[in-house]
Amino acid sequence: MTEGKIKRQFVYENPEKLTYSHFFDYLTDICGKFDVPTPVLTKTHIFNFAKFNHVKFSGRDFVEPLGYDCLFLENLY
Repeated sequence: MTEGKIKRQFVYENPEKLTYSHFFDYLTDICGKFDVPTPVLTKTHIFNFAKFNHVKFSGRDFVEPLGYDCLFLENLY
């Protein structure tokens, strides 16, 4: 997202059931598809995704420059 608008969108499908122990693997796959750096993943990110079905990674969650304002992931299931 940049300035509150979606710049790029991708639907990630995985035949396995969502497991939070593999969340970093999913995140790495998604970032690879977007060709953006992988953010630092904290327990807070996982808890927010589990509780609200979405998580927002801001620029400060990345070691490298992102080029966007944030990366927003949402669980559609």
